[in-house]
Amino acid sequence: MIRVVHVLRSLVFYLIFYIGTLGYVLASLTALPFSRSGFQTAVRGWSRYHRLCTRWLLGIRVVIEGDLPQSHFLVAIKHESFFEAIDLPNLLPLPAVIAKAELLRIPLWGQAASAYGLIGVERDNGAKALRAMLVEARKLVAEGRVLAIFPEGTRVPHDTAPPLGAGFAGLYKLLGLPVVPIAVDSGPLYHRWWKRPGTITVRVGETIPTGLKRDEIEQRVTAAINALNPQTAIRPGTP
Repeated sequence: MIRVVHVLRSLVFYLIFYIGTLGYVLASLTALPFSRSGFQTAVRGWSRYHRLCTRWLLGIRVVIEGDLPQSHFLVAIKHESFFEAIDLPNLLPLPAVIAKAELLRIPLWGQAASAYGLIGVERDNGAKALRAMLVEARKLVAEGRVLAIFPEGTRVPHDTAPPLGAGFAGLYKLLGLPVVPIAVDSGPLYHRWWKRPGTITVRVGETIPTGLKRDEIEQRVTAAINALNPQTAIRPGTP
């Protein structure tokens, strides 16, 4: 049930966070021509700023269970709200993120995201889009960066487990990286316009090795990223 206090806290959050976001975007773009590390620091600062606004304005705590990967992994994350997308630069060390190309078209923010390492995917371009994505992904992985993807392809409601996107298994095979699955249960608190206080859990699953067949890697990733969704939890080995 949404209460008046939730609406008021959400309105204050939107005002303060998005005004601050404009400042961080301008700061990052100003730093980019002179210092790549300064630019990356500004982006991570924006993500940390979001985490602070979430905690102190919305009353949402974040609890991390398990050890987060540091480099040379493909991280597959459950995607229930914008929370985990914004939180990634704070959660992981300098992640390169595979996401829909529409995000790169947002004025100013898109420029900063592209320079940081967001890899845009034109989902209607099929094999051509996959090849372009692989070139950019391999380049960033060679720099020692973690590669992150939302394998379901888009935001999904809490307690749902749709099939993984068609490109995930191909990316796993072609990159040859072990997968770290991460479950997130942000949907009930953060998904809607009016946010609710509570705790978002980020649960890091066991690392999945390279070389698995498509059915097995999809099944194991689906089970792990839905570990916080008891209504749809899938046990490894279940048809």
